[in-house]
Order: sequence, then structure tokens, then C-alpha cells
Amino acid sequence: MPSHQDASNIIGLGLYEAVSQLFPDLKDDAIYDFARSYSSHFKEQDNTPCEFFPGVEETLVELRDDGFLLTIATGKSRAGLDRVLAEKGMDLFFDGSRCADETLSKPDPLMLHQLLDEFSVSANEALMVGDTEFDLNMALRAGVPAIGVTYGAHSVARLMACSPLKCVDTFYEIKKYI
Repeated sequence: MPSHQDASNIIGLGLYEAVSQLFPDLKDDAIYDFARSYSSHFKEQDNTPCEFFPGVEETLVELRDDGFLLTIATGKSRAGLDRVLAEKGMDLFFDGSRCADETLSKPDPLMLHQLLDEFSVSANEALMVGDTEFDLNMALRAGVPAIGVTYGAHSVARLMACSPLKCVDTFYEIKKYI
């Protein structure tokens, strides 16, 4: 059984990559079987929509109203992201998204490259906001400026090691950097 710390360390990765990291002795077929089983159990028990961190929803609405393109690059599966967005009434809110089961998982920069290409945006015109070193390393490898949020999965020290523009304590603070 992985420790709480070990489980926290894989937040943000795709499910296959997370299982691989938590159980390094498993071979490919066993990793896929484990991931499939975990996903099935998770869906059965995940009955409550997750809450946004304070200020996130309001800030996203303000950014959207100000004309910013909003996209998601996530370690969730497409089905998982679609379920969460539908539960929150935001299934049509974002301009685009990439999920770990559609492309390479974080910290590989492919998700960001695909989103940048889709919207004809250069790396220096974008901003990645994340709460894990996987998010910030993906941005760093894609040449995209990034901001770490301190209230998520990884410590400030881990986030700062990835060279973000800044680490912020509230989501609203990102508006200072756009």
C-alpha cells in the first residue's frame, strides 16, 4: 500500500504513469489492468462533484469575460474531465483541453504544444497555472511561462524548483501576471 506521501506525489500524472510510479515492479499488462480496475472503482465511488478552490471559478469567469482563451491540460482521462466539467456546469466554458489518455502525460510538453498549435498561440503568449511540479515542468519544457499555486498537491519548494514566474496563494493573484 503506497503511503499518503507517495500517493500525493503522483497527483497530476496520467493514470498509467501514476500506477507505474507507485508500483514500479508491475509490468505493462499489469499496469493497464490495475489502472482499468482503479478507474472503474473510482467512478463508482466518486458521487460528489469536487469543489473549486476559493476564488477559482470567479477568476475564470473574469478571465473569460476579458477575452482570454482558457484551456485545460490535465492528467485526468477525457471521460473524467468531461464528467467533472458537466457536474460543474462548465462543459462548454473552456476553449480547449488535452487529457492524459489523448496524448503524452505530464511532464512531457506535448499537451501544451498541441493546445498552442490548435489556437495559433505562441508559447510566450500563454500562461500555465499549476499545483504540481509535473504542471510546471511541462510548461518549462514547452517554453510557456508558469505560475504555481501553493494550495494544491506539491510544496512551494517543489514548485519553485521548476522556475515559475511566481507562486501564489490565491488563484485571483494570477491576474497580476497577465
